[in-house]
Amino acid sequence: MIRLTKIFHFEMAHAIHGYNGPCKHIHGHSYELYVSVCSTGHFENYIPAPGFVIDFKELKKLVNKFIIEPFDHKLVLSAQFLKEHPSLATQENLVTWEAEPTAENLLLYIQKTLSENLPENIQLIYLKLYETKDSYAEWLKE
Repeated sequence: MIRLTKIFHFEMAHAIHGYNGPCKHIHGHSYELYVSVCSTGHFENYIPAPGFVIDFKELKKLVNKFIIEPFDHKLVLSAQFLKEHPSLATQENLVTWEAEPTAENLLLYIQKTLSENLPENIQLIYLKLYETKDSYAEWLKE
């Protein structure tokens, strides 16, 4: 199997409702996202022309459209957080979620969204999301 990985960066703020620590307050991160895909086809000697599993430009376009653009420079808060802080509901860059916007929940969202939007011959197999330079969450296809 040949695995291709593209790395993306985005800035996002969030707060975690129900957490008894500093992350209960609105704060931001510089996220680094690794997206790895493979082909559902099998190749023995070589990949037929043009020789790509998927063009990196195509993967970049898809991830930017469905993940980076919706989250970059946004404030992501849960509906429960907003219920307790209604004045934030008018924020111009607000994205409201039913779940808490943790790294783990972001990965589950990214996995579902990309899996639904990749070409049918391309399979998402791995995601890694750095929330800080030394803390990350991973999703692996089972």
